[in-house]
Amino acid sequence: MDEHDYISSRLQYRFNNLNLLEQALTHRSRSAANYERLEFLGDSILGFFVAEWLYHRFPELTEGKLSRMRAAIVRKDTLARVARDLELGQALILGEGESKSGGHERNSILADTLEAITGAIFLDSGLDACKEFVLRVFRPHLDQLRSETAYKDAKSRLQEYLQKHGLPVPIYTIVNVSGEPHLQVFEVQCEIEGVEQVFTATGTSRRSAEQSAAEQAIDAMSEV
Repeated sequence: MDEHDYISSRLQYRFNNLNLLEQALTHRSRSAANYERLEFLGDSILGFFVAEWLYHRFPELTEGKLSRMRAAIVRKDTLARVARDLELGQALILGEGESKSGGHERNSILADTLEAITGAIFLDSGLDACKEFVLRVFRPHLDQLRSETAYKDAKSRLQEYLQKHGLPVPIYTIVNVSGEPHLQVFEVQCEIEGVEQVFTATGTSRRSAEQSAAEQAIDAMSEV
């Protein structure tokens, strides 16, 4: 079985245009003809299919809860887990430096590759084939969305992640407030003891800014 046959068997999808498959697996460290444009397309398509599934599956939920459930599915660590299930890491085409530094197992690259594969399948066979692929590979994660824990907000998810890894709770600090009283913009920093990076985000309320900063922290820490 050659490499294309192997990845086709893992995806349960055979590409008509193998150039699309190769581009979807190629990191920018290897070639200018890489997966980034396909990733851009796949990101939107993936979000759409997940949103549609959630809309029909949970007719009783508000827009806010549906948004949090979608975020739980399309966040980087979930995408990376699906990519690992499909064994995309060993099929990645990386530059020498990226390969030596562990790029085949990096969450951010795996997640981006899965999005690129989604975009490539859409271009290769259209909407129906792409929808079938997305719902099939995400089915285990979609089926878990049956309780309140499935769509906790970003601050709750970050605190659970930190507790699980023996890290202290995050500290949120307002560093700037700008705009008119009725149109204020809050800038918040999220700091975690033992983590060098500081996560900064803005929002039209303190809560929304803190949630955005927490989401950044989750994404960044899940890449490690």
